Amino acid sequence: MTPQPSALIHVAVAVIRRHGHPEAPVLVARRAADAHQGGLLELPGGKVEAGESPQQALCRELLEELGLVADPADLTPLIQVAHDYGDRRVLLDAWTLTVPDSQPMAQPRGLEGQPLFWLPPESLSDREFPAANRHLLRAIRLPPQLLITGTAPDNDYSGVLSRSLRARHGPSSGANREGLEKGSGLCLFRAPQLGESEYRRQVPELLAICQQAGLPLMLHGHPARLDAFPRAAGLHLPWREARLLSARPVPASYWLGVSCHDRSELAHAQSLGADYATLSPVLSTASHPHSPPLGWDTFAGIVSGATLPVYALGGMTAGEGVTARARGAQGVAGIGFWWDA
Repeated sequence: MTPQPSALIHVAVAVIRRHGHPEAPVLVARRAADAHQGGLLELPGGKVEAGESPQQALCRELLEELGLVADPADLTPLIQVAHDYGDRRVLLDAWTLTVPDSQPMAQPRGLEGQPLFWLPPESLSDREFPAANRHLLRAIRLPPQLLITGTAPDNDYSGVLSRSLRARHGPSSGANREGLEKGSGLCLFRAPQLGESEYRRQVPELLAICQQAGLPLMLHGHPARLDAFPRAAGLHLPWREARLLSARPVPASYWLGVSCHDRSELAHAQSLGADYATLSPVLSTASHPHSPPLGWDTFAGIVSGATLPVYALGGMTAGEGVTARARGAQGVAGIGFWWDA
């Protein structure tokens, strides 16, 4: 007789930060030794009971576990990750919550005897958490924007990159400044019109500019490019490269992204062990006028079945970030909202 699959356990968890910046410390607790996955670190939260929304369950758990009073309206969706441990299946439903330093009474306390730690996102290691947390940890560490380079007059990518960064960091940059502050973006050097030698010639200067700005630089294309520039943050595979692979082509110490356009491509990206993917085009875009847009509803439906962070790409502006995250995205990816060519 074929064993029946175990029921899915819906667990709401909170990514609690000291303030809203992507590099702000995150609150974690140590699981009791006699618990499932005992001794490992975990994010605060618990099982969603019948009749509860994930936000209601999370607010209840935060009060019971940490003495922390939270309002469902203060929770921002981050990611949903399904995982099968063999003896149980869980759906981690993660939400972010900011706890201001200026409110001492709002500071969490381990009311169940659990040790609490404030850890920087980059120190959150897979081996310290239950297996279901892998992609959740990626979502915590990844920024809300993937900034893709566009065309550059005379192929002067360093000049346009410097100008784009100055425009957003300058005193008159206003709301645009948020998108390029340290920790808020990954920069993807995409220049398909460049030959291999010219692409590689430009990488060192772009790495230096991005390092000074606190902006990690991703390379685009074949994995051999990353071999030549180990100081880069990682590699983003166009679909033409990703579809030829059957395993992750870069070490776990680097970010790996994949360009996807439908559900099957996103599933392939997951099978490669990608850390994130882009899904496009979400909205109509002048750069691909003949590609029918997915629309937000279709985008949300595809992303709901994914277990890795997904950036919305195509017709995006910096202001679409709120809409994208509400539809299950990690954030937005694009060219026009930041690239000053």
